[in-house]
Amino acid sequence: MKNAPRFDRTVDQDFSRQLRKRVNAYFEENHLDRTGDWKVALKTISMLAMYFGPYALMVTMNLTAWQYVLCAAIMGVGVAGIGLAIMHDSCHGSFSKKRWVNTMMGYSLNVIGGNALNWKIQHNVLHHSFTNVHGVDEDLEGGDIMRFTPNEPWKPRHQLQHIYSWFLYSLMTVSWVTLKDFKRLSAYNSRGLVEAQGAKYGSEMAILVVSKIVYYGYMIVTPLMLGYNPILVVAAFLMMHMIGGLLLAMIFQPAHIMEEHEFIQGDTSVISSSYEGHQLKTTANFAPTNKLLTWYCGGLNYQVEHHIFPNISHIHYPAISKIVKATAQEFGLPYRSAGSFREALQIHQRTMKNLGRKPV
Repeated sequence: MKNAPRFDRTVDQDFSRQLRKRVNAYFEENHLDRTGDWKVALKTISMLAMYFGPYALMVTMNLTAWQYVLCAAIMGVGVAGIGLAIMHDSCHGSFSKKRWVNTMMGYSLNVIGGNALNWKIQHNVLHHSFTNVHGVDEDLEGGDIMRFTPNEPWKPRHQLQHIYSWFLYSLMTVSWVTLKDFKRLSAYNSRGLVEAQGAKYGSEMAILVVSKIVYYGYMIVTPLMLGYNPILVVAAFLMMHMIGGLLLAMIFQPAHIMEEHEFIQGDTSVISSSYEGHQLKTTANFAPTNKLLTWYCGGLNYQVEHHIFPNISHIHYPAISKIVKATAQEFGLPYRSAGSFREALQIHQRTMKNLGRKPV
């Protein structure tokens, strides 16, 4: 990518080489595929049922207002679950050994209102390749309202960001399903990022438009045609996305916006780390012993392993985390992991408060 910094492969090269050798040996010795298995298929059914089950009740039964709202709330949990446990692996190519299956399941994001190509560019290309690099990693962009990195100019409003950020996080998917996907696709096309993915702008814009029409058709138009109150339909729709957006932010934000992490200036031409070493310095795990959380969030509480090995299915992260941790410690590199989900959220909250203070 033009003007993007590059990693210094001469730094930490022994660590990188040894780590990949050990992880490869793990899969070979245990005769395991790096992609998902029956556990991923079962989880897929569960997440889709969490989303489409309540929706089926909405459109087949004459629900009361509170029943409709309850169904929308459950769908909100399903929205995040589909994104975390199905779409995420699929767009990284680790859901299945078959490419067409990964492509098809990646479009689960379009089904719930987002856009798979935009996600691949924003997440796989910009975020994974340049984690915590200001001006390149779009996950650091707070829209001039939030300050996620010390390299971002400070504004007086940032002093309260540790309070209002949670509300703004909840609007994340609302933004995606309305205007942001259109703006992103156009911006990525002008930067040559759409073509770099082997896609054509016209075709992708057509997919985007059609998928949005279908999405709003079944989520808004259909309930209205069935006689539900317009205010109820819109309010429940917004609530669903606010729940989904908040859950997604609670998983992704504590992975990188943490007080001990490194933040790289955007004008840096060479990052003095290998790719693997850089991920250790900018990424953290949390709640590694919480099996329910690990199941629901698609193993993304093991963000260190995911960032170093994005093409490995999340079902393998708990096992290979032992290898990554031991190898990092052997070579004197950081391996950060908050003991609980609550602790991770508290650290992120504290980090946002510190970033909101006026620099001395």
